[in-house]
Formats: sequence, structure tokens, C-alpha cells
Amino acid sequence: MKKIVIVGGGYAGFYAAWNLEKALRPDEAEITVIDPRPYMTYQPFLPEVMAGSVEARHAAVSLRKHLRRSKVVAGEVTRVEHARRVLQVRPADGDDVELDYDVIVITAGAVTRTFPIPGIAEQAIGMKHVEEAVAIRDTLLTSFDRASVLPPGPERQRLLTVTFVGGGFSGVEGFGELLSLATSLLRSYPELSLADLSFHLVEAAGRILPEVTDEPGRWVVRALEERGAHVHLNTQLVSAVGGHVVLSTGQEFDSELIVWAAGNAANPVVAQHTDLPVDDRGFLRVRTDLRIGTAQAAVPDAWAAGDDAAVPDIAVGTPGARTVPNAQHAVRQGRHLAANIAAVLRGGTPRDYVHQSLGVVATLGLGQGVFQYRRLVITGFPAWVMHRGYHVLAVPTWERKIRVAAVWLAAAVFGRDIVSLASVQHPREAFVRGGTPR
Repeated sequence: MKKIVIVGGGYAGFYAAWNLEKALRPDEAEITVIDPRPYMTYQPFLPEVMAGSVEARHAAVSLRKHLRRSKVVAGEVTRVEHARRVLQVRPADGDDVELDYDVIVITAGAVTRTFPIPGIAEQAIGMKHVEEAVAIRDTLLTSFDRASVLPPGPERQRLLTVTFVGGGFSGVEGFGELLSLATSLLRSYPELSLADLSFHLVEAAGRILPEVTDEPGRWVVRALEERGAHVHLNTQLVSAVGGHVVLSTGQEFDSELIVWAAGNAANPVVAQHTDLPVDDRGFLRVRTDLRIGTAQAAVPDAWAAGDDAAVPDIAVGTPGARTVPNAQHAVRQGRHLAANIAAVLRGGTPRDYVHQSLGVVATLGLGQGVFQYRRLVITGFPAWVMHRGYHVLAVPTWERKIRVAAVWLAAAVFGRDIVSLASVQHPREAFVRGGTPR
């Protein structure tokens, strides 16, 4: 029986394991999935988790509940030595352990790309995990509560100032959804007005949403600005020390909430702690059939997919092109990878991964969106409906589809839930204080 180890339980890893369970008999392979989190995060829902349109738990898919034949190991892989067919795992508690394997699948994903900007490490919140999305939402809601009892002035302005760094899809979607939440909150806070809100989107390039063409990108900027947002193009964040934002244009302001969404970087374990071939950016070299290696030679029994892999994109017909690191490719690569592994284990030949893009769709807040497929561009409410329709179909398992649809229906009838649970970050505080004022 072959031992198959999957490093990472994100999109590609989850779908690879899920489909391997279907493709292989129990006596053919023993499947192990290693990830520090016991769930797969459906990242396209994170902006709506921020806005309260999707419950946090509904954006996470339990690995143990849905991977019934796989062994799930809660830990971080710290080293892969493929020459010996072993890897090291660091669990949350206890010493590192060494696991052996016959076939390895690396789907560890990418990490948030950061720069040595003063104050970012101390002040900013990322946007890759459910916990971060919840923290962003709770921070905004708590800021409204605090600002509502203050007179107009610098402190109220700081509490109601939000800064997003990064104009890619995750940054723009998160920015649009949080702006939508903030403006809707004003109905419940008569002490505050739209003039009190200050939302800033900072992008170093001359345009946002590089996945769409120029005109839809300009439309998104106009749509955000019409809602009161400040979009800073060709602008870099210089400093964020103490929440005081300094931009390369010379503009300065205080911001209670700073969200970092400035792209992805290679996973350091993949880039620095394996004996498998990586490119100059630290991503795994992958063939068109998803085996690790070069076009001339594949590394035996080693596969990769998702954001940590430089997968050739043969669908576009451009030499050297790589698949875009997004959910659309990661899901399909996970399925394709499982089919190829099953074929090879049974003496067959793996097939090349080819996927024509289905287009791109983004939410910009309740009732606003943008969709593009080649030259077809749809904006506004129809695009928002398409966004919701696509993702409720794409999120894995019927259980999650029904739960998400039910929350959307409830929100349509009763409105957003505006309760902040920031206190869960300090669960013992009320017990320790015993009612004594701060």
C-alpha cells in the first residue's frame, strides 16, 4: 500500500485528498494531510465574512469531517527531504516528528508578501485567513462604538479611518465590502455621519485589479470614489508607526485599521527547506502534468499544485506563461492532480493540466460587482448576483452551500448582524475584573 502525504490542506490539497479518496480503493493507498489548521479556508468568502454577509465558520470546511479516509495531522511541515522520502512535522505541542512517505503532494500555498515598512508588523492585519477577516470586522464595529461617544475631532476621525494596502482582487473586494458595511452602519449610529468615514485604498501601480482590462479597472475606481472612498494610485505606504499612515505622495493621516493585502510570496518551507527544485522566486518547478521537475525530467513520486507551484499555463499558448494563483486554478489542479496520481499508481500516463479561464468576478460590496470574460464586461448589480451565484456553487460540500445561502436569505430579510465579538480575543478579562471599571 502506497503512503501518500499531502502537505497543505488549502484548495489544492483538500481537493486532491477528496478526489484521491474517490479514485483509490482503501487497499491501494494511505492518505495523510498535514496542515496547522483543521480546515480549508474558502478565501473568496473572506471579504463577505468581514462585512457580516457570511458567517466565519461557513467560510471554513472541516478537513476531518469531509476527508473520511484520510489521516489529518495538525502541524507544520518544517523540512522535506525527498531523497530519503521523509519530512519533518512540528505539531502544536511536543517535539518534531519525522514521517516517511512513498508519494508526496505539496500544496502548501503561498504566504502574504510583506515589505520592511515601519509599523506594518505592529499595526496591520493580513487577509488570508478567517481569523483575520473576523478581526477586521470586529475592529471596525468596535471603532464605531467608541467613536459614537466622542465629540467631532482627531480621535473620532482616527477611529473611523480605514486603510487597505494592495489593489489586487482580495484587497479591492475586502475594501469594497468593508466600505459597504461601514456606510450601512450609519443607520444605527445617528451620532455619526458619512463625512466622519475615511476609507483609503493604496496601490503602488497605476491601476487596480490587474486581472481585468483597463476600462473595468477604471470603472471600479470611479464606483468606489462615488461612494466616498479615496483611491491612491501610483502610491506607496512609507510608514505606519503607531497607526500614523505616511504615503509616498506626502499625505499623512491616522488610521485605526490598516489591512495589508499586497500580494503573495513563496512559502518559506518550499523555497528554503526542501531538496526539490524551485525557481528564482522560490516556487516549485512543475511540469504540465503537475509532477515536480522540468520538461526534460520529472522528480519521481513528487507532485505539486496551487499557489506554491509554478504551473505552466498551456491554455494561453504563450511560452513561459504560468497559471494565475487563484482559487479557480487551485481547485481544478487539485482534482487533476488526484486523477494523475491514481493513473500513475495503476500504471497509466498522467495528462497535462489545461484549463480555460471562466473569467473573473469580484464583489465591491452589497449590490455592487464587476465581471469580465474576455471582452464581455458586466458591472453593478448583475455582476454582484453572478459573484454570489458562482461562489455558492463553487464552495465545497452541500452542507456549506446551504448554510451560506441561508445566511444570505436571513440577511436579505433582517439586514446585517452588527454585533462585535472583539472581546473573545480576551475571554478572561470580564472574569478577572469582576465588574470593576477599567
